[in-house]
Amino acid sequence: MSDVLDAIAAAGDDERPGRRRIAPLVVGVIAVVMVGLFVVLLNASSDDGGTSADSPLIGRPAPEATGTLDDGTSFDLSRRKGSWVVLNFFDPTCVPCIREHPELVAFSEDQATLGTDGAELYSVITRGEQDEIDAFFEENGGDWPAIYSEADEFPVAFGVAQVPETWVIDPSGVVQLRLISEVTATQLNEILRSFREQYR
Repeated sequence: MSDVLDAIAAAGDDERPGRRRIAPLVVGVIAVVMVGLFVVLLNASSDDGGTSADSPLIGRPAPEATGTLDDGTSFDLSRRKGSWVVLNFFDPTCVPCIREHPELVAFSEDQATLGTDGAELYSVITRGEQDEIDAFFEENGGDWPAIYSEADEFPVAFGVAQVPETWVIDPSGVVQLRLISEVTATQLNEILRSFREQYR
């Protein structure tokens, strides 16, 4: 019996050094993951609304994407040069999109007071039929155009997988900013004001 107990004790002693070798590795992996998360958080900034996110499109000409507006006319993003363009990728069943909508209504109204200096706002529809979108806007307000694209051309061109996302494009047609998650009217107004000052 004592031989069995001695063997079990010896086996336990053999496992302990192995565990001691694994523990530093586990701690090291956790440390690397924590540093990575810290870097991601450091690179993302939030101003009471959507969080800015990096994209290979920022600082480059906006993708050539086309679609159809809700009135049936064609839309070509490259023809919007000369205006500040704000694209908001939208799904009427997305809860954050629904929560964000009143902020976009306020932003659109604020930009309208600036006349030709105001930004053009477009909702890029990622899901839903036009009658559903029309009903949503009628119930919740907002009179800016909605863009429908075949084969999700707009979301694919901008690399949008999850909504809401909002993009700002300058009058030269260059992408200036990508915001992920919900935005506020105050945030968007301040962003556009700052960009206009830099652009002059």
